[in-house]
Amino acid sequence: RNFVQYACFGLFGIIALQTIAYSILWDLKFLMRNLALGGGLLLLLAESRSEGKSMFAGVPSMGESSPKQYMQLGGRVLLVLMFMTLLHFDSSFFSILQNIVGTALIILVAIGFKTKLAALTLVVWLMAINVYFNAFWTIPAYKPMHDFLKYDFFQTTSVIGGLLLVVALGPGGVSMDEKKKEW
Repeated sequence: RNFVQYACFGLFGIIALQTIAYSILWDLKFLMRNLALGGGLLLLLAESRSEGKSMFAGVPSMGESSPKQYMQLGGRVLLVLMFMTLLHFDSSFFSILQNIVGTALIILVAIGFKTKLAALTLVVWLMAINVYFNAFWTIPAYKPMHDFLKYDFFQTTSVIGGLLLVVALGPGGVSMDEKKKEW
């Protein structure tokens, strides 16, 4: 737990290096997936940060937003980018349904409304899509497609981990769920 921040910054560096080295910067789909990975890391970094000390022990501060809350907001918004890459503009019924439901869940997670339920639904949906579309184990290892699918599979699994952080820790202070408590 003492080295989480160092590990997160190291992984941020690897994501940035990977983006430059593989020329992902110009491919919008891969760039959005890498930004989603950064969102998961941002959520982990926010969770590892300790809150500043209050002047009075046990008394919550009123109306202040800490950097941790903004990091959680940024992480949620960046995680949403993963789902933008899954939108397909076909005229089939399943594709249209998938786009509508996926977009609704994406918006709920981004604004922080019913966040835990929406994130959990996205986890289940993304796991099913990941196993179906990125089944690298069905392709022989000597084919290049095996490596591409394996890369996508584990990158998507990392985003699932970020969404599970949202499910476990909640949306943070800058969200509709948190504002509902004040009403």
